[in-house]
Amino acid sequence: MREVEVVGVRVEMPTNQPLVLLRESEGTRYLPIWIGAVEASAIAYAQQGTPTPRPLTHELMQHVVEALGDELDEVRILDVRDGVFFAQLVFASGAEVEARPSDSIALALRAGARIVCAEDVLDEAGIATSDDEEEVVEKFREFLDEVEPEDFG
Repeated sequence: MREVEVVGVRVEMPTNQPLVLLRESEGTRYLPIWIGAVEASAIAYAQQGTPTPRPLTHELMQHVVEALGDELDEVRILDVRDGVFFAQLVFASGAEVEARPSDSIALALRAGARIVCAEDVLDEAGIATSDDEEEVVEKFREFLDEVEPEDFG
């Protein structure tokens, strides 16, 4: 398993489909995962630390986990089949729950949990970058500094 970090979310053109972009913490590969608009907003809110007047779904999940005396330790992106990614939530109690990567990432950002990805998933779906591509990623980060969660619909 390789640790990854969330670069951010964006809307891919021309399909208007949101995606979350992950990057190997110690490596050169990026992992794009297409997600829904609601999950894109949830991830963007968490990354920006935007407070909400009432708990959104992922905040509620985090509150329930804490109220039950547990803690999210790790999110694992375990598999990709036909372009569909599969993840697992791993809790301090030892409990493991299957989940979508988008929900898992939104929860991990709120819980401060690490995100890891199976090596074979990175081999299959990851994109290695060159110096030129790093410039594109930097422009993406600039975009992320300006985007608001409401931009995702």
